[in-house]
Amino acid sequence: MTLSTGDKLPEASLLQLGADGPEAVTLSEKTNGRKVVIFAVPGAYTPTCHSAHVPSFIRTKDALAAKGVDEIICVSVNDPFTMKAWGEATGATDAGITMLSDADSSFTKAIGMNFDAPPAGLFGRSMRYAMVVEDGAVTVLNAEESPGVCETSAGETILDAL
Repeated sequence: MTLSTGDKLPEASLLQLGADGPEAVTLSEKTNGRKVVIFAVPGAYTPTCHSAHVPSFIRTKDALAAKGVDEIICVSVNDPFTMKAWGEATGATDAGITMLSDADSSFTKAIGMNFDAPPAGLFGRSMRYAMVVEDGAVTVLNAEESPGVCETSAGETILDAL
């Protein structure tokens, strides 16, 4: 399945690092009856993800909230320990952005957003995208053509789409 605007998100269990270790978070719990922005990156600490994508959502968080967005979620095919550390390193956690791990890439594969880039050492990773999800249905979906670019999936572009 390649995800499209209008589709319902498949059920998925992602991971978040809690006080007692990794905790499962179901996507439906995050999206049912809510308006959320989900953005995905090829990898924590990778250049474009670290210096452009996450900062774009930190900058636009308040404006997105003013347009009715209940939560901003960052998803990456990394382990939950890395996602927690990366959220702290970028300021995303302090800004209130939820950092979720798709450790086995099952959600990413289920929505057809997976890719491999062997020269960069990236296997089973997520394409760079951002989507607006209202009550579990995708209302805006912006995927980048190249993993090294953050334009159509940037926080400012999603804000303009609302």
